[in-house]
Amino acid sequence: MLQPFRLHKGKAAVMDRDNVDTDQIIPKQFLKRIERTGYGRFAFFDWRYKADGEPDPAFELNRPEFSGATVLIAGENFGCGSSREHAPWALSDYGFRVIIAPSFADIFHQNCLKNGMLPVRLEKNRVSQLMDQASRGKCELTVNLADQTIWSENGLEAAFDMDPHWKDMLLNGRDEIAYTLIHEDKIQDFEKSGIG
Repeated sequence: MLQPFRLHKGKAAVMDRDNVDTDQIIPKQFLKRIERTGYGRFAFFDWRYKADGEPDPAFELNRPEFSGATVLIAGENFGCGSSREHAPWALSDYGFRVIIAPSFADIFHQNCLKNGMLPVRLEKNRVSQLMDQASRGKCELTVNLADQTIWSENGLEAAFDMDPHWKDMLLNGRDEIAYTLIHEDKIQDFEKSGIG
């Protein structure tokens, strides 16, 4: 079971870059671990840290006003590149619950949903408006999955589309195994029937 996602209110951070790939989200040298947790400290490692290991102040997520952000507003084609599931693990462990972008790579989008994180596609002009608000300083967003709406504290509202199956899965905190177990009685009846 995953943590149910219904209503999330959190600080937004901005990554105004297109085509952020999974190799940058979680570099390959950190894929040797077998746990799903602990990847947050490696997220965006090559951008986040200088050669001496100190945080790079030029990297946008190192800005003090983005500290503790749980909503990431990003550019087009976020999560492209290889299909590593470690990318949403790293983002989730970093603290993000929601990623807003004009578009996502398909496999990354699915991996987010399967791991209880909400990827929200919005029109590019809406994403730009949210980026503008968040870039000026602290910006709190409220994301309501049930209503499929996003509200900013400055009065900006946006509606988003959501696949009904994945909406139900997130609202109820189910992964694919939990969804299968809903039908456990039918599965057992089928197994006992000797069909197949």
